[in-house]
Amino acid sequence: MLDNCIFCDLVNGKLKASRVYEDDHTLAFMNQRQANLGHVLVIPKTHYLTIYELDAEIAAHLFQTVVLVAQAIRHSLRPDGLTIWQSNGIVAGQEIAHVHIHVFPRAANDQLIRFYPGMPALQERTTLDCLAETIRTGFSGRACL
Repeated sequence: MLDNCIFCDLVNGKLKASRVYEDDHTLAFMNQRQANLGHVLVIPKTHYLTIYELDAEIAAHLFQTVVLVAQAIRHSLRPDGLTIWQSNGIVAGQEIAHVHIHVFPRAANDQLIRFYPGMPALQERTTLDCLAETIRTGFSGRACL
């Protein structure tokens, strides 16, 4: 837990949350901002600033909970679709300094969360291969392909 973290305060009960699901490692609760009804946030109970800090075990628990919540939303609210997103850093739109995943029910033509102003152009294979090679260097010696 981190002092002055609103999500840590939710985990330890200092603040109230409309809890959807909870286990030993994760907490899912209603986002106070409901652009589409059913917008849930899923967090690890341990404080991590961004996804970069998660180890494989915590990440697995976190995404298992995301899948459970997505399935529950699908069965209970029957949305037309579902968007799952996670942002890291202010430039990416992260508002709370505790890693969290949005599970966001979608309605046809809701015009929310557009990722591209238009469809990006297809890239040449040589450009994609070069980018893949560059990113593989970030695995620090781990097998990547």
